[in-house]
Amino acid sequence: MIVIVAPGQGSQTPGFLEPWLADTAARERLQQFSDAIDVDLVAHGTVSDADTIRDTAVAQPLIVAAGLLTLDALLDGVEPGRVGGIAGHSVGEVTAAAGAGILTSDDALKLVAERGRAMADAAALEPTGMSAVLGGDEAALLERLDALGLFPANFNGGGQIVVAGPLSALSALAEDPLPGTRVVPLQVAGAFHTRFMQPAVARLELVAAGLDTRDPSLPIWTNRDGSRIENGEAFVKLLVGQVSSPVRWDLTMGSLAEAGVTGIIELAPAGALVGLARRGLKGVPSVAVKTPDDITKAHELFASA
Repeated sequence: MIVIVAPGQGSQTPGFLEPWLADTAARERLQQFSDAIDVDLVAHGTVSDADTIRDTAVAQPLIVAAGLLTLDALLDGVEPGRVGGIAGHSVGEVTAAAGAGILTSDDALKLVAERGRAMADAAALEPTGMSAVLGGDEAALLERLDALGLFPANFNGGGQIVVAGPLSALSALAEDPLPGTRVVPLQVAGAFHTRFMQPAVARLELVAAGLDTRDPSLPIWTNRDGSRIENGEAFVKLLVGQVSSPVRWDLTMGSLAEAGVTGIIELAPAGALVGLARRGLKGVPSVAVKTPDDITKAHELFASA
């Protein structure tokens, strides 16, 4: 069973869409996406610098648009039934919802554009951030977070937990890390997937209420608890609430293992989820679709399933 996975914020790098836009049809489609949400995704995927595409309001629609663009290329010529399911990490859940047919591409972009703006506005209310904690004992880390007023935001599996909260508390954790851990500050604008994002949830609920959702045409798993969701409206509700609740990618990978995953293909901007799969789904082959040249390797993986 081959599962497609869609990455979240932080995976983007300057110019990562340049090789994809050599194809005229792909460039035209991305321009259509840009026009629909009034964000210049073509420029942001090719010439914008790292600081520009780090902006939450830019990064999130850019990542989803890239995922949709590369998903089209990936599935071109693939026989129906070869895809065993789809899942997304954080904002990648919007990509996954479109890939599973829960949302149209237009509605996915509409939702993610508001998601990016709403989360950026929530992050601007007070100085917060995120750091990755690598290694160590999970129970001990959670106890330290509670003492510092920090929150676990992403349980990524493979010994990696992303924590979030006030910048002063993150600095205190970095200055005095738990034994056996390494703390890596992340270049994001706020404490995503924590209570600090609650104002964004209310705004997204209004947008989601106006979307036409359908039940998924592919198996799809939620970040909420890793479970498979078979109702499209329920998935979107979870997706909205997930903005202020932890991402349980560890549980998602556990569910994929239980479902019998035999291969992982990550959409652009790829790399992060394949890396986590190599630690959390050991022995499962994977392909990171970073450029059009990687499509051939992905199709070979499909053929071997």
